[in-house]
Amino acid sequence: MELSTIAGQSIPTFPLYSTDEKAIPLLGFGTAEYPFGASIHTLKETILEAIKLGYRHFDTAAIYLSEQPLGEAISDALRLGLIKSRDELFITSKLWCSDAHHDFVLPALKKILQNLKLEYLNLFLIHWPLSLKPGKYEFPFQKEDIVPFDPKSVWEAMEECQGLGLTKSIGVSNFSCKKLETILSTAKIPPAVNQVEMNPLWQQKKLRKFCEEKGIVVEAYSPLGGQRNGVGNKSGDGM
Repeated sequence: MELSTIAGQSIPTFPLYSTDEKAIPLLGFGTAEYPFGASIHTLKETILEAIKLGYRHFDTAAIYLSEQPLGEAISDALRLGLIKSRDELFITSKLWCSDAHHDFVLPALKKILQNLKLEYLNLFLIHWPLSLKPGKYEFPFQKEDIVPFDPKSVWEAMEECQGLGLTKSIGVSNFSCKKLETILSTAKIPPAVNQVEMNPLWQQKKLRKFCEEKGIVVEAYSPLGGQRNGVGNKSGDGM
């Protein structure tokens, strides 16, 4: 992957393990805001400007309603010559909780790729360690919609997605040490990434140590402050 530059500075990468993807750019551009889809009509142009500035790592999710604008921006960036090929980009998306069931994972990823107009993701994450009733794409979700989460079978389906080449790497989001241990106890392919809220006031020291020992990259969202400390999420933070 070519290193991009922002303000004349190269964006470094960090190696990923247990994956077909060699490295992840250390600076990414999130596409979530709450309420989801609030700026959907201007998001494509925002992403295009980010590409012009040098961003090459973009984070989206099924629940964000930002996959289609991101896909349109990528198509336009290729047409305008802002990037030479899709391979210059690192694209992350996430499996929503209503699809966190073994038989729903692969169809959900195929729908994500259709929205993005891409043949593969660089990183596919389980958004939260819980399952909702199928068909429920809502946030906040209702307590009565929560159903038992089977991490073993869901992770097996994630591994199948990587094996089919539809994503170069797989990982999780918002997983604790205990929940990661559950995944690792049966995983054939360990999670490459755990994306969690992390900032100066919420440093996740125990989780970072655990992930470092297991070869899992910890990726931060809300790095300037989040809901825990009242600072407020910056535009583009993931969940």
